[in-house]
Formats: sequence, structure tokens, C-alpha cells
Amino acid sequence: MESEYVTTPFGRRPMSLAMLLKQRRGEAIEAGTTRNKWKLFRSVCEARAGLDVTDRALTVLDALLTFFPDDELSSEKALVVFPSNAQLSLRARGMAAATLRRHLAVLVEAGLISRKDSPNGKRYVRRGREGGIDEAYGFSLAPLLARAVEIETMAARIAADRQMLRGMKERVTICRRDIAKLISAAVWEAVPGDWERMSSIYQAILQRIPRAATIENLAPIIEDLETIRQDIVNLLELHEKTQMTGTNESQIGRHIQNSHTESISESEPGLETGQELNAVCELRAGPGHDRLETQGNGEQGSRIASRTGVGKLKSFPLSMVLQACPDIADYGPGGSIGSLRDLMTAAIVVRSMLGVSPSTYEEAASVMGPENAATVMACILQRGGCIHSAGAYLRDLTRRARRGEFALSPMLMALSRAKSLLTSGAGT
Repeated sequence: MESEYVTTPFGRRPMSLAMLLKQRRGEAIEAGTTRNKWKLFRSVCEARAGLDVTDRALTVLDALLTFFPDDELSSEKALVVFPSNAQLSLRARGMAAATLRRHLAVLVEAGLISRKDSPNGKRYVRRGREGGIDEAYGFSLAPLLARAVEIETMAARIAADRQMLRGMKERVTICRRDIAKLISAAVWEAVPGDWERMSSIYQAILQRIPRAATIENLAPIIEDLETIRQDIVNLLELHEKTQMTGTNESQIGRHIQNSHTESISESEPGLETGQELNAVCELRAGPGHDRLETQGNGEQGSRIASRTGVGKLKSFPLSMVLQACPDIADYGPGGSIGSLRDLMTAAIVVRSMLGVSPSTYEEAASVMGPENAATVMACILQRGGCIHSAGAYLRDLTRRARRGEFALSPMLMALSRAKSLLTSGAGT
């Protein structure tokens, strides 16, 4: 055990009351206190920010600990190490003498070690006849052991805060991803709502995220992000419930109509004529229209379709589809289409190329049938110059097909006639 008298600094270094208090605190070690020096050093590294020490200072502390012969720091043992500057510099990764002195001062100021200067300022040990240490002069590790509980508590708190901060950053990342994709989906699916305003609020929140994030400044940001995410989810769920209610009512109405028209033939005179007029008028719509509007006899076609109870669409031969829509063949396997399977494969490629969402196409396939949905995609491709948004147009056709107000034959006939007109015009 080192002596308990007050040691003042050698040379020109002045004594202060703070130094006296730190020295006394370093000597106040409870009896029986022991710590593994390397585990305690790891706690010091963990608590570095709270202890206000630099990484270079920790390198010097690491070097000092290597001069203590045992792995255990104990209140029952002498805790003074006395390396020369040359040896301490070697174990501190070759640190220069001036730098070494500066970081030793940092450790003393942080209260992790204390100086125990000899009469001449040298570091050495005086041993007794039996070889034990009677007196040692150098650096005392007693303050490190005395503050073991404080350091370990601080390290545990900092580790917990770091883990919490990491979790908060993950929540921010997830919220940002969710909000961006939900707004994008809402706009893509044309869900009613002030999405531009919602996006502006979201961007304003993002601008509040600091570069050096802390638990304190991230907490209100996370709360705002989660609130806006929940608002978006509520709007989308409300829209979905409204759509489901509308679909159920449409199905009930269609069932009532069909129950009174079972004896009417699909080939009733005037049916194809009315719907053909609808399709021709639709395909004449100019560029810039999100959906092709019906003109003239559109209401007549709707009345006929409603009267006959048209439900599922009628499929057409592949040759007829390719004759009306030859452009789709370029997207088939190997640049050609030889079967309905090839047509459906090409339609998937075209869907992606025209920006039609998978959910929109799947809904069309479930309402019209896979072959008919592929035929519609071929028609949209053929008349792509007249359609501003293929996704919006397909959704409109799907809604009309669900109500029994849409048929494929007029669309195919209109495209075939348009092709014939172009061919005959080119020939003249």
C-alpha cells in the first residue's frame, strides 16, 4: 500500500484545491474492492465521452496498465506504476515525449490517475530487504479503481443510450420508407386526397432531422413521422372500404339485372352496334386524355349492355387480336407470338413498359380474364399515342367491365378498321 500523505507536484507545476480533492477521492477505495484491469479499461473506453478523455489518452492509460504486474486491481495492493518515459513511449505505440506528457495530464485532469512525484521528480521504487515495495513514485491507478462503480455505471448508460439511438434511427428510416411508398402508391392508384400537401408536410419534417442526431432531438421527429404515416394508412384503409362497399353494391345490382334477362341472347341485334360506336368514339380521343371519353351514342351502348346483362367478356381468336394489334408481336418470346400464352407473356412486358402497376393489371385479369386482359394491353399498346396514362385507362376499362358496360369486339374492330384505312390511304 502506498502512503496516504498528500503529494504535491514536482517542479513548476502548481498545487490546487481541485488536485487535493481528486487525490483524496482517489484514495477513498472501499476495502475489498477489486476489478480486472482490462475489463475496467473497456468500461473506460465505453464511457470515454462522459469522462472527457481522448482516444490518444486512452492509449497512454492502456500502456500504464501494462506496467501493473497483476490482472486484478485491488485495494490491498500498491497501485503505483513507475515506467520511464522511454518505456512508456514504446508501449504507447511510439508516442512522442511531448505528446505523452500532454495526454498524461489529460488522464490526471479526468481523475483516472494521479501523480505521486518523488523528491527529484524521477519515477522509481524503493524496496525492503524482503523484496517488497516500501515506497513507489510514479503514477497511481488508485483513482481508476476508486471510480470503478461510477465508470461502469456510466458505460452501461452510454451503451444503452447508443442502442436506443440506433433503434430510433431505424424507426426514422422505416417511417421515411413507409411514408414515401404509401404516398407514391396513393398517387399511382388515384386515391382521393390532398397528397401534395401531405408530401410537403413530410418533406418539412425531414428537414428537421439534424446531421448529428441525438435521442432528444429525434424523439419529436419520430412522433411526427409516425403520426403522418398513420394518417396516410387511415386514408388508404377508408378508400379501400369505400371501394369494397361500391363493388358489393355493383355485384348485387348486376345479379338483380341478370335474374330478369336469362332468356336474352348475347347476339341480340343492336348490341355490338351500340358498343362498337362507343369504342370507335373512345379510340378517337386525342392525346392528353387520361381516359378515353365516350361521345355521341355512348349512352346507347351502356343502356344496351345494361339491358342484356353483359358480365364476362367474350374471348377472340389470337389471329384476330394480332391482326388488329400487330405491335404486340414484337414483345413476345423471340419477337413473335404463336399462342395465347405468348400473348399473355408479351402483355406482362408491355404492362411494365407502359407503367401499369401490377395490382392494376391483376385486377383487370380477375375481372376480364387473363386472355382478355392481355388483349386489352395489346389494344392500349396499339393506340399508345392517344392514351396519356395507360394505368388510368385500364382501371377505367376494368370498372366498366365489372359493370358490364365494356366489350372487346368493338375495340378490335375499330383498330382493324383504322389499320385498313391507313393501309388504303398509303396505297393511294
